[in-house]
Amino acid sequence: MDLTVWRSFVTVCRLGSLSAAAAELHHTQSAVSRQVANLERQLGAPLLERHARGVRPTPAGEVFRRHALVTLNEADRAVRAVRDVRDGVSDRPLAVGATPSLAAGIVPEAIRDLLQHTGPLRWSLLPGLSAQLHQRVITGDLDIAVVTDAPPGVPHDPRIDRRFLGLDDMVVALPVGHPHAGRGPVDMQTLAEETWAEDNDGSAALLRLHAARAGVGARIDLAAADLPGKLALVATGHAIALVPGVLARALRGDVTTVGLVDPPTRGIYAIGPRRDPHPCAGLLLDRLAAAVASARPSEAARTPAASGQGTYPGDVTVHPDRSGGTGGACAGGACADVGEAC
Repeated sequence: MDLTVWRSFVTVCRLGSLSAAAAELHHTQSAVSRQVANLERQLGAPLLERHARGVRPTPAGEVFRRHALVTLNEADRAVRAVRDVRDGVSDRPLAVGATPSLAAGIVPEAIRDLLQHTGPLRWSLLPGLSAQLHQRVITGDLDIAVVTDAPPGVPHDPRIDRRFLGLDDMVVALPVGHPHAGRGPVDMQTLAEETWAEDNDGSAALLRLHAARAGVGARIDLAAADLPGKLALVATGHAIALVPGVLARALRGDVTTVGLVDPPTRGIYAIGPRRDPHPCAGLLLDRLAAAVASARPSEAARTPAASGQGTYPGDVTVHPDRSGGTGGACAGGACADVGEAC
């Protein structure tokens, strides 16, 4: 099959419109329609259905779209890899993803340190939830994603390598004028009457579990669309919130934190594709681990097993000094062996 046709179909699905896809691809609408029709004949199933606002994939079309997207990204990676070998340099952009709390401090810090080593490098940072970032690594949109094992956790996937970066104690974000601001660790019984704000199911699950272990409930009465929204509710005195400890030094000035007695923890992981890792992947991993250790120096030697958290079968260790990349400033940090994390 012609990958040009596959690309047209994926674009139609993404934009939900034949005309919009034609414009983006610089084709006529009739040409895109013929491509989709020919693809449907080849596959023997309808792939698109019309609705009031355009088109969307049928169940068969959605299955094909997911596989086609992976194939197209792999084809693009193959072309880039050949060009890297041919040119002896790597001009490939580094696409990084991170959960919002990690994108607010740890990851930019690691990228800064990476650039000091490599010199100029095109890069991008995409915030998202762990499950979303995992999917973007699979589809080839991201070279590395920094995620956590907060509920629902990090799935096992043979296409993905991962490296444990450290453990993070959750803390409570408070407005600066709160009675507990500036005090030592508090227990959940002390906070039982507080109103809590949450912005995602994973953090809410950690909070409820920690409260239940303390024999109290957590009144999550306010919902925020994202982390900045949650912190805004805290800053204005409407609620308190559970936030990652690594976020503490990146908080806005009108929000402070207090530790919890026996706090809930989450593991921080870097994940990347097993195939065709970015030449700078290994170097960035080292700097990510250092940034996490710097934010939590007392946790530098802890592992999930040492803290009572379950280890993941198949967790891997990176040896970024092994060469074997395709050239360029980061080649020495590439994952050289199949099965190493990137």
